[in-house]
Amino acid sequence: MFRLLSVLVLTLLGTGPLSAQMHNGQKLVEATLVADTTAMVPGKPFRVGLHLQMAPGWHTYWENPGDSGLETTLRLQLPEGFTSGPLVWPLPQRLIEPGDIQVYAYKGETLLTVTIMPPADATGPVEIKARATWLVCEAICIPGSADLTLTLPAEASGAPANTDLFAKFDALLPSSEPPPFETLWTPTPTGWNLGLRGITDARTADFFPYAGETASPGHTAPREVANGNADISIPIDGSPPVRGVVVLENGSRHGWIIESGTGTPAESSAFTPAPPPSDLTKPAASLWSILVFAFIGGFILNLMPCVLPVISLKIFGFMRQAGDSRANILKHGLAFIAGIFVWFLGLAAVIVALKAAGSEVTWAFQFQNPWFNFVIGAVVFVFALNLFGVFEITLPGRAAVSIASAAGHSGVSGSFAHGILATLLATPCTAPFLGAALGFAFTRSPTVIFAVFFAIAAGMGFPYLVLSAQPGWMKHLPKPGPWMERLKQFMGFPLFATLLWLLYVIGQQRGTEAVIWAAATYLCLGFGAWLYGAFLGPVSSPRAKWLASAGIAAALALAIGYFAGNLFAGAAASVPSAKTAANTDGIPWVPFSDAELQKLLAEGRPVFLDFTADWCITCKFNERTAIDTRAVREAFAKLGIVPMKADWTNSNPEITRKLAQFDRVGVPFYLFYAPGRADDPVILPELLTEQIVLRSIGAGKP
Repeated sequence: MFRLLSVLVLTLLGTGPLSAQMHNGQKLVEATLVADTTAMVPGKPFRVGLHLQMAPGWHTYWENPGDSGLETTLRLQLPEGFTSGPLVWPLPQRLIEPGDIQVYAYKGETLLTVTIMPPADATGPVEIKARATWLVCEAICIPGSADLTLTLPAEASGAPANTDLFAKFDALLPSSEPPPFETLWTPTPTGWNLGLRGITDARTADFFPYAGETASPGHTAPREVANGNADISIPIDGSPPVRGVVVLENGSRHGWIIESGTGTPAESSAFTPAPPPSDLTKPAASLWSILVFAFIGGFILNLMPCVLPVISLKIFGFMRQAGDSRANILKHGLAFIAGIFVWFLGLAAVIVALKAAGSEVTWAFQFQNPWFNFVIGAVVFVFALNLFGVFEITLPGRAAVSIASAAGHSGVSGSFAHGILATLLATPCTAPFLGAALGFAFTRSPTVIFAVFFAIAAGMGFPYLVLSAQPGWMKHLPKPGPWMERLKQFMGFPLFATLLWLLYVIGQQRGTEAVIWAAATYLCLGFGAWLYGAFLGPVSSPRAKWLASAGIAAALALAIGYFAGNLFAGAAASVPSAKTAANTDGIPWVPFSDAELQKLLAEGRPVFLDFTADWCITCKFNERTAIDTRAVREAFAKLGIVPMKADWTNSNPEITRKLAQFDRVGVPFYLFYAPGRADDPVILPELLTEQIVLRSIGAGKP
């Protein structure tokens, strides 16, 4: 997104009427306008081509650039009476860039052609003007443009011109005629399967999709042709019609334009998938069982490491309130529970809105955004400073409560805020029973989504409702006393641990430099908090308060305006590339791609597939204690199991679609594909032990 934003800004600024694009003394692109004839013949069509020659290692883009990039454009200015056809594109190349970004591009050179029809009474000479724009990329992307002119005389006949150049790229033009092989389109849970049958004299088959009007297909991959057959998976949400170019390669490349629903007559009736049943037609028991799972999963969320730092604050609050009246304790408990419900129902509303807008949403999708992690880190940092006594925030009116203290001077707002914070930090994790409930909800109507999220909130808030309604059970807790101040300070350390985790996630998403800028921003926030606590108290002089206010404003301006700007301006330009296959955890992980997975399964290789994310503490706990152990590593090696990791730290549509195949919208999630069970993998639970892993892969007792 940062790259594309830069491209748009530079494009608006313009690059000048040059036919050769220069950068640091190097010619990146040379653009020329060429014709296939030496003269314009009135009433006879001729072709004009935009010839782009790129420097070694650089590339421009096809009409569907893929995950990134911009298509090349050619705008003609023709004399009166002249008409032109559409721009014709030769077959592109598939390039995989860092971060599993797949683009369709041209390297070396390309020729984009257009047919021009002159009127029968045209006179010469004819001047054709054109404005060409392109984006050329290597390690960086630079927009280019050129104002080009081609002049042709008017004659009774014209001789062919630039014949070798046009012939070279004419051989790479996709044909609109029916292909000389059979195409079978079959809907799948994630899109389409394109079967190619009766292929002759080809080694590989590939598919380059055109950009869809409502949804664009995801990553495809070339397939080897075996016995004249090949199958290509085309992921796309909802299986709408797909149009693209099939390319066969065997030393040379040939392509045909095809569209879903245009296969053999025997397959035509199966092209359109049946609409999913509505929620009203599903068995009631199914929905009720999912709501029960959601309630249990919400209850277990209280025990997840993502939530414990904040839950410990609430337990501390109950301990301080042990001597309060029953009505006051119940009021605090209900406020905390209200915060839980507000967050979950608000999250449900966001999910419903995004789904209505056609977006692909998942559980914990907000933690894939580094800005979200940065802001939440600031909130956690300020909460911790308050617990350490650096400052106190007193809200207006009777509330008079510290927003960062669970006991907050008997104020209800603090308990409500902690309910929101607890659920906010709960979303990176999925608990047992919760994965199935969320997978069910994300594919159903808004009513069901709200019902499932309501059940999750009820399950998470249930223990606090019980303790608040039965304060007599808290008599077993220690009585309030001076020691509570020390305990409050101690509770700040789990929040600092949470902050370290968020900084780690930011580092994985934006690199080490981003962690430094984020820490510098938090330093300025901390200084402002100290000024607030030290000089804005009721006993401070007006002059001290004025100076402190100015210092706080300067600290906040420095933090937000400078440090945060550098965090996502400088650091975003150096986003770390995709993780290497062999990580330092001792297991030679293979990065996930559906093409690689299908290849391994076709070879009969067993695969252990780990869906994980750096912001998922439960995932990291499982990896440290149950997966990356000596016994499991030895079992993987002995049984020839390929460990594959689907890293979901940043948004990855291919991983999202793979999770959706199993009705999952969050991590952790684990699959084991045994030999011969490519269509029926073993699904492991969200919380693992070493013995569970060993038994699942057949290395332990059944």
